Amino acid sequence: MRHMPRHRLIVSITLLFAAAAPCHAGVTALKAAALIDGSGGDPVRPAIILVQDGRITAAGSKVEIPAGAEMIDLPGATLLPGFIDCHVHLPGRHIGEGLNWEDASVRDLPQEAAIRGVRNARLTLEAGFTTVRNVGTADFSDVALRDMITAGVIVGPRIMAAGHALGITGGHCDTNGYVPGIFEPDIARGIANGMDGVTAAVRYQVKHGADVIKFCATGGVLSEGDAVGVQQYTFEEMKAIVDASHMTERKVAAHAHGNEGIKVAVKAGVDSIEHGSTLDDEAIALMKQHGTYLVPTLMAQEAVEKAVADGVLTGLRKEKATFIAPIARASFKKAAAAGVKIALGTDAGVFAHGRNAHEFTLMVRNGLPAARAIVAGTSAAADLLGLSAEIGTLKPGMHADIVAVSGDPLADITLLEKVSFVMKDGLVVRKQ
Repeated sequence: MRHMPRHRLIVSITLLFAAAAPCHAGVTALKAAALIDGSGGDPVRPAIILVQDGRITAAGSKVEIPAGAEMIDLPGATLLPGFIDCHVHLPGRHIGEGLNWEDASVRDLPQEAAIRGVRNARLTLEAGFTTVRNVGTADFSDVALRDMITAGVIVGPRIMAAGHALGITGGHCDTNGYVPGIFEPDIARGIANGMDGVTAAVRYQVKHGADVIKFCATGGVLSEGDAVGVQQYTFEEMKAIVDASHMTERKVAAHAHGNEGIKVAVKAGVDSIEHGSTLDDEAIALMKQHGTYLVPTLMAQEAVEKAVADGVLTGLRKEKATFIAPIARASFKKAAAAGVKIALGTDAGVFAHGRNAHEFTLMVRNGLPAARAIVAGTSAAADLLGLSAEIGTLKPGMHADIVAVSGDPLADITLLEKVSFVMKDGLVVRKQ
């Protein structure tokens, strides 16, 4: 085979990337009836946002539109920041998807999870979620997905990836119920015990591209052989995870249903409690004292109840789902009333992707005011992720991640489940 001359190869590659790269040379102007900027302030009416080079350059009611700007008119719509979901599992199957879904870990090729992740990423973005935090998957599929989206190979939300969620041998983050030898404890899968073991596991995830560290502080609903709320790491082990993570400037998310495990995780310094299903007054006080976020995943509780009703979950999983779901809703109501910091998270992957905005509805239905629910899915979520300078509000200098819905979501929060327009980094992803 003849080789292309080097200068022609360079020119060809340059042209290829030039063709693939988005053009942000001009200004795009969005006009709508109202703007909710994500900060919790009052809506602005009417609304104009200017976008250039993938960033917001102006936003307000009296913004002058420059001559020659590309106009996007959205009459009757409300503009909001791109939504943020702090708890998803993009790669792989969701519960009940396909035959033998319970045995996917020994039936599916690793590549299948990544391919499903491509589909799930697009569905999530088209639902208005321009940023997500993927809190655990096998084979670093979320890291690969993140990198391919960043490179422009596929379309999807901005991803903060955790790699493998860390857990004890036989715990919620392990794969249990099979004969010995199939899934033995392995740092490559995130299974680690003892302070030295968990420190090494954190460093392994970071080495292979993790943006955030997630660990299982307690049992869970969908795992085999553990009670849903039982504590699974000691304080010393949790503290070692947090210290190793924070040393590498990674935040820490702790899966925690049980009250004692929640308290120990908060005392150990985690940045967020995922689920937080059995919060008592002491746990709530600790979370407020430490500034710990609650990521409630109310959609997951609703989904497992439906899975029980449909006969998808049986046995121990059925018992755990039936027990924890109503308690989790009561726990959320108590935390919301007490003023605990809340960031939206759905646990998408427990259910089909692309429905994430239903979490807004469930938060409001369970006691959170609509304005605060919107903050939870925008600026508060950005704060938890450490991205407040980049996303979460519609202010000059921020990434042009913008969604629109028809009508006023402060009056009807369910409108957020029906986005009509999605822009990510200044590029229109969806326009009905």
